[in-house]
Amino acid sequence: MNAKIEPQPAEFNDLTEEASGKSAGDVNIEVILDVPVTLSMEVGRTRIPIRNFLQLNQGSVVELDRTAGEPLDVYVNGTLVAHGEVVVVNERFGIRLTDVISPAERLRKLR
Repeated sequence: MNAKIEPQPAEFNDLTEEASGKSAGDVNIEVILDVPVTLSMEVGRTRIPIRNFLQLNQGSVVELDRTAGEPLDVYVNGTLVAHGEVVVVNERFGIRLTDVISPAERLRKLR
């Protein structure tokens, strides 16, 4: 009754464009274009003791580590990718990118 099942090697589709007849080494980016990511903007940060945090209430002011007019940080899934400034678009806040971090710079920061 206990038939032994032999493991089988996994098979994956070839994600390179070589499989579709294009040049070898090119990656087909179409497979990831619809993957959602979290985009967030950071105005600034601060560190405060828990005692002070617990005393915060409506109307409290917390001083951040940035000066007024300094660019915001733009993160994708927690990774800094750009800097920008706040704009208003159709009565909603938006961000205008002023500096995009190069992929090489992002890799350098990971090390």
